[in-house]
Amino acid sequence: MATAPTLCFLDVDGPLNPWMAKPEKRPAGYTTHRMTPPSLFAQYPGKPRAYVKPLRVWLNPAHGPALLDLGLDLVWATTWMGEARDYIAPVLGLPELPFVDFGAALGSVREDGLHWKTKPLLAYAAERPFIWLDDEISEHDRAYVVAHHSAPALLHWVDPRCGLRTDDFAALAAFAAR
Repeated sequence: MATAPTLCFLDVDGPLNPWMAKPEKRPAGYTTHRMTPPSLFAQYPGKPRAYVKPLRVWLNPAHGPALLDLGLDLVWATTWMGEARDYIAPVLGLPELPFVDFGAALGSVREDGLHWKTKPLLAYAAERPFIWLDDEISEHDRAYVVAHHSAPALLHWVDPRCGLRTDDFAALAAFAAR
């Protein structure tokens, strides 16, 4: 019986959108996009849409094909949730991907220090091997995954000032090939 490919949970802001880079130092290969997903307007109830400033998002169109070439089951794991399909995927050349619906956990603060994505990602993965790309992964998350997930997992931190780089793709490929 063939095993399913490794899951790859994709965060947008940090790994794909190096949001912490200085505006005058956009990383090489990234293009600027102004986006107004519906969730942006929900943050400003009653404010006319014309007065809501679009999000500045930097994306590298080469990342979509590079991610697809890894042969992983890509899944959005981002506050963008389903909006990543409409706004991020087309720029990167990615097909429609599933997403983790974080529900009430979205953006919550946990007293135990665990990231609010950790438990929902483990539930989504079930017992499948997975990679989690994010700029907010901590040692606490790593320890929790080791203690509560029996399949291999790579929690890969990406510098939000640089976004995904060649060495990140090498680490993903090495894990996927194990």
